[in-house]
Amino acid sequence: MIEKIIELSIRNKFLVILGTVFIILGGLYAMLKIPLDAIPDLSDVQVIIFTEYPGQAPQVVEDQVTYPLTTAMLAVPFAKVVRGYSFFGLSFVYIIFEDGTDMYWARSRVLEYLNFVSGRLPEGVNPTLGPDATGVGWVYEYILESDRHDLSQLRSIQDWYLRYELTSVNGVAEVASIGGFVKQYQVIVDPNKLVAFNIPLQKIRMAIQRSNNDVGGKLVEMGETEFMVRGLGYIKGIEDLQNIPLKINKRGTPILLRNVATIKIGPELRRGLADYNGTGEAVGGVIIMRYGENALAVIRRSPHHTRLRSFRPDPAGRRQPEKDAY
Repeated sequence: MIEKIIELSIRNKFLVILGTVFIILGGLYAMLKIPLDAIPDLSDVQVIIFTEYPGQAPQVVEDQVTYPLTTAMLAVPFAKVVRGYSFFGLSFVYIIFEDGTDMYWARSRVLEYLNFVSGRLPEGVNPTLGPDATGVGWVYEYILESDRHDLSQLRSIQDWYLRYELTSVNGVAEVASIGGFVKQYQVIVDPNKLVAFNIPLQKIRMAIQRSNNDVGGKLVEMGETEFMVRGLGYIKGIEDLQNIPLKINKRGTPILLRNVATIKIGPELRRGLADYNGTGEAVGGVIIMRYGENALAVIRRSPHHTRLRSFRPDPAGRRQPEKDAY
Protein backbone atom coordinates (compact mmCIF):
# COMPACT_ATOMS: atom_id res chain seq x y z
CA MET A 1 0.00 0.00 0.00
CA ILE A 2 2.74 2.44 0.95
CA GLU A 3 4.76 1.48 -2.14
CA LYS A 4 1.77 2.26 -4.41
CA ILE A 5 1.28 5.66 -2.73
CA ILE A 6 4.97 6.49 -3.23
CA GLU A 7 4.81 5.32 -6.86
CA LEU A 8 1.72 7.41 -7.60
CA SER A 9 3.31 10.44 -5.94
CA ILE A 10 6.43 10.11 -8.10
CA ARG A 11 4.37 9.81 -11.26
CA ASN A 12 2.17 12.81 -10.38
CA LYS A 13 4.67 15.29 -8.99
CA PHE A 14 2.66 18.34 -10.07
CA LEU A 15 -0.49 17.21 -8.30
CA VAL A 16 1.49 16.39 -5.16
CA ILE A 17 3.15 19.81 -5.16
CA LEU A 18 -0.18 21.52 -5.83
CA GLY A 19 -1.85 19.62 -3.00
CA THR A 20 1.01 20.49 -0.66
CA VAL A 21 0.63 24.19 -1.50
CA PHE A 22 -3.11 24.05 -0.79
CA ILE A 23 -2.51 22.31 2.53
CA ILE A 24 0.10 24.92 3.52
CA LEU A 25 -2.21 27.78 2.57
CA GLY A 26 -5.09 26.17 4.44
CA GLY A 27 -2.92 25.74 7.51
CA LEU A 28 -1.83 29.38 7.39
CA TYR A 29 -5.44 30.53 7.03
CA ALA A 30 -6.53 28.34 9.95
CA MET A 31 -3.66 29.62 12.07
CA LEU A 32 -4.73 33.22 11.50
CA LYS A 33 -8.50 32.72 11.73
CA ILE A 34 -9.03 29.93 14.25
CA PRO A 35 -10.59 31.18 17.54
CA LEU A 36 -8.05 31.26 20.37
CA ASP A 37 -8.80 30.94 24.05
CA ALA A 38 -6.79 30.15 27.16
CA ILE A 39 -9.34 27.49 28.14
CA PRO A 40 -11.14 25.38 25.51
CA ASP A 41 -14.89 25.98 25.54
CA LEU A 42 -16.29 22.55 26.36
CA SER A 43 -19.34 23.82 28.21
CA ASP A 44 -22.88 22.75 27.40
CA VAL A 45 -25.30 24.91 25.47
CA GLN A 46 -27.29 26.59 28.21
CA VAL A 47 -29.70 29.48 28.67
CA ILE A 48 -30.04 31.24 32.02
CA ILE A 49 -33.23 32.92 33.24
CA PHE A 50 -32.64 35.55 35.91
CA THR A 51 -35.53 36.93 37.96
CA GLU A 52 -35.62 39.50 40.74
CA TYR A 53 -38.29 39.34 43.44
CA PRO A 54 -37.09 42.00 45.91
CA GLY A 55 -37.55 41.48 49.63
CA GLN A 56 -38.84 37.91 49.41
CA ALA A 57 -37.43 34.91 51.29
CA PRO A 58 -35.88 32.01 49.33
CA GLN A 59 -38.87 29.77 50.04
CA VAL A 60 -41.29 32.36 48.64
CA VAL A 61 -39.05 32.85 45.59
CA GLU A 62 -38.93 29.08 45.13
CA ASP A 63 -42.72 28.63 45.31
CA GLN A 64 -43.83 31.67 43.29
CA VAL A 65 -41.03 32.14 40.75
CA THR A 66 -38.52 29.30 40.45
CA TYR A 67 -41.01 26.42 40.48
CA PRO A 68 -43.34 27.83 37.76
CA LEU A 69 -40.36 28.63 35.55
CA THR A 70 -38.64 25.26 35.92
CA THR A 71 -41.83 23.29 35.26
CA ALA A 72 -42.53 25.33 32.13
CA MET A 73 -38.97 25.00 30.81
CA LEU A 74 -39.12 21.20 31.02
CA ALA A 75 -41.16 21.27 27.81
CA VAL A 76 -38.60 23.26 25.79
CA PRO A 77 -37.45 21.17 22.79
CA PHE A 78 -34.02 19.48 23.16
CA ALA A 79 -33.70 20.59 26.80
CA LYS A 80 -32.07 17.75 28.72
CA VAL A 81 -31.60 19.34 32.18
CA VAL A 82 -33.44 22.16 33.96
CA ARG A 83 -32.03 23.43 37.26
CA GLY A 84 -33.53 26.07 39.51
CA TYR A 85 -31.85 27.99 42.33
CA SER A 86 -33.60 30.33 44.75
CA PHE A 87 -31.93 32.99 46.87
CA PHE A 88 -33.08 35.98 48.88
CA GLY A 89 -34.91 38.09 46.29
CA LEU A 90 -33.30 36.26 43.35
CA SER A 91 -34.07 33.27 41.16
CA PHE A 92 -31.86 31.50 38.63
CA VAL A 93 -33.07 28.83 36.20
CA TYR A 94 -30.52 27.01 34.01
CA ILE A 95 -31.75 25.19 30.89
CA ILE A 96 -29.08 22.88 29.48
CA PHE A 97 -29.64 21.63 25.91
CA GLU A 98 -28.44 18.62 24.01
CA ASP A 99 -25.07 18.78 22.28
CA GLY A 100 -25.20 20.39 18.86
CA THR A 101 -28.14 22.65 19.62
CA ASP A 102 -27.73 26.15 18.21
CA MET A 103 -27.39 28.71 21.00
CA TYR A 104 -29.65 31.34 19.45
CA TRP A 105 -32.29 28.79 18.46
CA ALA A 106 -32.33 27.65 22.08
CA ARG A 107 -32.70 31.23 23.34
CA SER A 108 -35.64 31.89 21.00
CA ARG A 109 -37.40 28.72 22.19
CA VAL A 110 -36.88 29.70 25.82
CA LEU A 111 -38.35 33.14 25.10
CA GLU A 112 -41.47 31.53 23.63
CA TYR A 113 -42.07 29.44 26.73
CA LEU A 114 -41.17 32.39 28.95
CA ASN A 115 -43.97 34.44 27.41
CA PHE A 116 -46.34 31.56 28.10
CA VAL A 117 -45.46 31.29 31.81
CA SER A 118 -45.17 35.02 32.56
CA GLY A 119 -48.87 35.23 33.45
CA ARG A 120 -48.38 32.75 36.32
CA LEU A 121 -45.74 34.86 38.04
CA PRO A 122 -46.41 37.51 40.72
CA GLU A 123 -47.28 41.01 39.58
CA GLY A 124 -44.24 43.14 38.78
CA VAL A 125 -41.88 40.15 38.39
CA ASN A 126 -40.18 40.17 34.98
CA PRO A 127 -37.79 37.31 34.12
CA THR A 128 -34.88 38.13 31.83
CA LEU A 129 -32.46 35.99 29.84
CA GLY A 130 -28.81 35.95 30.75
CA PRO A 131 -26.15 37.03 28.22
CA ASP A 132 -25.46 34.86 25.18
CA ALA A 133 -22.18 33.67 26.66
CA THR A 134 -20.69 30.50 28.15
CA GLY A 135 -18.95 29.57 31.38
CA VAL A 136 -15.54 30.47 29.92
CA GLY A 137 -16.62 33.81 28.46
CA TRP A 138 -14.87 35.82 31.18
CA VAL A 139 -12.08 37.24 28.98
CA TYR A 140 -11.10 40.68 30.28
CA GLU A 141 -10.99 42.58 33.57
CA TYR A 142 -10.20 46.21 34.35
CA ILE A 143 -10.37 48.72 37.18
CA LEU A 144 -10.92 52.47 37.35
CA GLU A 145 -8.36 54.58 39.17
CA SER A 146 -8.59 58.28 40.01
CA ASP A 147 -7.25 60.64 42.66
CA ARG A 148 -10.25 62.99 42.27
CA HIS A 149 -13.18 60.57 42.56
CA ASP A 150 -14.40 58.40 45.41
CA LEU A 151 -15.75 54.87 45.05
CA SER A 152 -19.35 55.96 44.48
CA GLN A 153 -18.36 58.40 41.73
CA LEU A 154 -16.20 55.79 40.03
CA ARG A 155 -19.06 53.31 40.16
CA SER A 156 -21.36 55.88 38.56
CA ILE A 157 -18.83 56.45 35.78
CA GLN A 158 -18.58 52.70 35.27
CA ASP A 159 -22.35 52.13 35.24
CA TRP A 160 -23.47 55.14 33.20
CA TYR A 161 -20.59 55.76 30.80
CA LEU A 162 -17.83 53.21 30.44
CA ARG A 163 -20.04 50.13 30.52
CA TYR A 164 -22.04 51.30 27.52
CA GLU A 165 -18.88 52.10 25.57
CA LEU A 166 -17.51 48.61 26.13
CA THR A 167 -20.82 46.90 25.40
CA SER A 168 -20.66 48.36 21.88
CA VAL A 169 -17.43 46.45 21.17
CA ASN A 170 -17.99 43.70 18.63
CA GLY A 171 -18.07 40.31 20.35
CA VAL A 172 -18.93 41.55 23.86
CA ALA A 173 -22.08 40.04 25.36
CA GLU A 174 -22.11 41.81 28.73
CA VAL A 175 -20.03 44.11 30.92
CA ALA A 176 -20.55 43.36 34.61
CA SER A 177 -19.73 46.07 37.16
CA ILE A 178 -17.99 45.14 40.40
CA GLY A 179 -16.96 47.07 43.51
CA GLY A 180 -17.72 50.57 44.69
CA PHE A 181 -21.01 51.98 45.92
CA VAL A 182 -24.21 52.30 43.91
CA LYS A 183 -25.84 55.67 44.60
CA GLN A 184 -29.49 55.78 45.57
CA TYR A 185 -31.99 58.15 47.14
CA GLN A 186 -32.79 56.96 50.64
CA VAL A 187 -36.00 57.97 52.40
CA ILE A 188 -35.71 57.22 56.13
CA VAL A 189 -39.24 57.39 57.52
CA ASP A 190 -39.96 58.24 61.16
CA PRO A 191 -42.72 55.84 62.30
CA ASN A 192 -43.75 58.12 65.17
CA LYS A 193 -44.45 60.97 62.76
CA LEU A 194 -46.44 58.65 60.51
CA VAL A 195 -48.67 57.78 63.44
CA ALA A 196 -48.97 61.43 64.46
CA PHE A 197 -50.09 62.50 60.97
CA ASN A 198 -52.08 59.28 60.36
CA ILE A 199 -50.21 58.47 57.13
CA PRO A 200 -49.70 54.83 56.10
CA LEU A 201 -46.31 53.78 54.78
CA GLN A 202 -47.81 52.64 51.48
CA LYS A 203 -49.03 56.18 50.82
CA ILE A 204 -45.45 57.47 50.95
CA ARG A 205 -44.39 54.93 48.36
CA MET A 206 -47.28 55.86 46.08
CA ALA A 207 -46.62 59.58 46.50
CA ILE A 208 -42.97 59.21 45.50
CA GLN A 209 -43.90 57.07 42.52
CA ARG A 210 -46.54 59.51 41.27
CA SER A 211 -44.34 62.55 41.79
CA ASN A 212 -41.54 61.13 39.62
CA ASN A 213 -43.39 61.41 36.34
CA ASP A 214 -43.77 63.69 33.33
CA VAL A 215 -47.23 64.14 31.87
CA GLY A 216 -48.34 65.51 28.54
CA GLY A 217 -51.35 67.64 27.67
CA LYS A 218 -52.89 68.99 24.52
CA LEU A 219 -51.84 71.83 22.28
CA VAL A 220 -52.78 75.46 22.88
CA GLU A 221 -53.03 77.71 19.83
CA MET A 222 -52.09 81.36 20.39
CA GLY A 223 -51.36 83.80 17.61
CA GLU A 224 -51.32 81.11 14.91
CA THR A 225 -48.70 79.26 16.94
CA GLU A 226 -49.20 75.94 18.68
CA PHE A 227 -47.77 75.47 22.15
CA MET A 228 -47.45 72.01 23.65
CA VAL A 229 -48.56 71.72 27.28
CA ARG A 230 -46.39 69.50 29.46
CA GLY A 231 -46.12 68.81 33.15
CA LEU A 232 -42.49 68.32 34.21
CA GLY A 233 -42.28 66.19 37.31
CA TYR A 234 -39.14 64.07 37.20
CA ILE A 235 -37.19 64.07 40.46
CA LYS A 236 -33.79 65.69 39.97
CA GLY A 237 -32.50 65.99 43.53
CA ILE A 238 -33.11 65.69 47.23
CA GLU A 239 -35.08 68.95 47.33
CA ASP A 240 -37.66 67.59 44.90
CA LEU A 241 -38.18 64.60 47.16
CA GLN A 242 -38.46 66.75 50.26
CA ASN A 243 -41.28 68.82 48.72
CA ILE A 244 -43.50 65.89 47.73
CA PRO A 245 -46.96 66.46 49.31
CA LEU A 246 -48.52 63.56 51.19
CA LYS A 247 -51.81 64.97 52.47
CA ILE A 248 -53.45 68.16 53.69
CA ASN A 249 -54.31 68.52 57.37
CA LYS A 250 -57.48 70.00 58.79
CA ARG A 251 -56.05 73.53 58.69
CA GLY A 252 -55.34 73.26 54.97
CA THR A 253 -51.58 72.97 55.42
CA PRO A 254 -49.89 70.39 53.19
CA ILE A 255 -47.80 67.74 54.89
CA LEU A 256 -44.61 67.21 52.89
CA LEU A 257 -42.31 64.23 52.80
CA ARG A 258 -39.63 66.11 54.70
CA ASN A 259 -42.06 66.46 57.62
CA VAL A 260 -42.13 62.71 58.20
CA ALA A 261 -38.83 61.44 56.79
CA THR A 262 -35.16 62.22 56.28
CA ILE A 263 -34.01 62.13 52.65
CA LYS A 264 -30.40 61.65 51.67
CA ILE A 265 -28.16 60.10 49.02
CA GLY A 266 -26.42 56.96 50.22
CA PRO A 267 -24.99 53.66 48.99
CA GLU A 268 -27.09 50.64 48.15
CA LEU A 269 -26.72 47.56 50.33
CA ARG A 270 -23.64 45.60 49.29
CA ARG A 271 -23.06 41.86 49.47
CA GLY A 272 -19.42 41.95 48.37
CA LEU A 273 -16.55 44.17 47.26
CA ALA A 274 -13.60 44.23 44.87
CA ASP A 275 -9.96 44.48 45.99
CA TYR A 276 -7.02 45.34 43.76
CA ASN A 277 -3.71 43.64 44.61
CA GLY A 278 -4.28 44.11 48.33
CA THR A 279 -4.17 47.92 48.05
CA GLY A 280 -7.80 48.44 49.00
CA GLU A 281 -11.20 48.65 47.42
CA ALA A 282 -11.50 49.29 43.71
CA VAL A 283 -14.18 49.75 41.06
CA GLY A 284 -13.96 47.77 37.88
CA GLY A 285 -15.71 45.59 35.40
CA VAL A 286 -15.65 42.18 33.79
CA ILE A 287 -16.10 41.77 30.04
CA ILE A 288 -18.05 38.66 29.02
CA MET A 289 -17.43 37.39 25.49
CA ARG A 290 -20.27 36.45 23.19
CA TYR A 291 -20.83 32.78 22.40
CA GLY A 292 -18.58 31.48 19.60
CA GLU A 293 -16.35 34.58 19.42
CA ASN A 294 -12.57 34.68 19.25
CA ALA A 295 -11.33 35.52 22.75
CA LEU A 296 -8.02 36.97 21.53
CA ALA A 297 -9.76 39.23 19.01
CA VAL A 298 -12.27 40.47 21.58
CA ILE A 299 -9.47 41.23 24.07
CA ARG A 300 -7.57 43.19 21.44
CA ARG A 301 -10.64 45.24 20.58
CA SER A 302 -11.58 46.07 24.18
CA PRO A 303 -8.65 48.32 25.28
CA HIS A 304 -9.34 50.71 22.39
CA HIS A 305 -12.71 51.47 23.95
CA THR A 306 -11.57 51.91 27.57
CA ARG A 307 -10.39 55.48 27.15
CA LEU A 308 -12.29 57.58 29.65
CA ARG A 309 -12.48 61.34 29.87
CA SER A 310 -13.03 63.01 33.24
CA PHE A 311 -14.59 66.47 33.56
CA ARG A 312 -14.74 69.30 36.04
CA PRO A 313 -17.37 72.09 36.03
CA ASP A 314 -16.34 75.62 35.20
CA PRO A 315 -17.99 78.75 36.68
CA ALA A 316 -20.43 78.93 33.77
CA GLY A 317 -21.71 75.43 34.45
CA ARG A 318 -20.02 73.82 31.46
CA ARG A 319 -17.81 70.75 31.75
CA GLN A 320 -14.13 71.11 31.01
CA PRO A 321 -11.89 68.07 30.35
CA GLU A 322 -9.14 67.55 32.88
CA LYS A 323 -7.24 64.53 31.60
CA ASP A 324 -7.69 61.04 30.25
CA ALA A 325 -7.96 58.08 32.58
CA TYR A 326 -7.47 54.43 31.73
